[in-house]
Amino acid sequence: MIIDDHEVVRRGIAEVVDRSEGMGVVAEAGSVAEGVRRATLVRPQVMLVDLQLPDGTGIDLMNALRETLPEARAIVLTSFDDDDALAAALQAGAAAYVLKSVRGAEIADVIRSVAAGRTLLDERTVTRRRADHDDPTADLTPSERKVLDLIGEGMSNREIAERLGVAEKTVKNHITSLLSKMGLQRRTQVAAWVAGHKHSSWRSEPGD
Repeated sequence: MIIDDHEVVRRGIAEVVDRSEGMGVVAEAGSVAEGVRRATLVRPQVMLVDLQLPDGTGIDLMNALRETLPEARAIVLTSFDDDDALAAALQAGAAAYVLKSVRGAEIADVIRSVAAGRTLLDERTVTRRRADHDDPTADLTPSERKVLDLIGEGMSNREIAERLGVAEKTVKNHITSLLSKMGLQRRTQVAAWVAGHKHSSWRSEPGD
């Protein structure tokens, strides 16, 4: 069963599943409420669950079905490469956590493995990822953090200097330093990083 609020995504996954030997889609849903209702009726063996749904999260859905469908195994399929989301998925009993950038053949392999009883997500995975995904801004000074935020707002070096009341050369020095600390090479990468993290919360309000 596929639970995702984007029909195009559902259709794409369904096509991959239906082409795979021994697998078929028994139901689709686009919200937590619809997912709970349909899953209770069809009792799927495996559920592919998106994290962000119009009326809640995929975690809400898994928690709601944990008692009524203990035999159904859940795979979180999401665009959010987020450690907190990964930990929440583990806590809710997800057997796997897959990013939507994955290739179709890999999705089929994960579904097959989970259906066979394997768990591809455990506490060690979460701990190891957290160790590998340290915050690249952890070593920035307060001034460098301000510059980082203002770059994210699309300001030029001159505008940042005016906003902070410092010389433009000071801003350039801050940027050179923060690039080095974050392991980036260009100012545009900083802007992209800020934009990505500003909109990366998987717990955003329903409908966002």
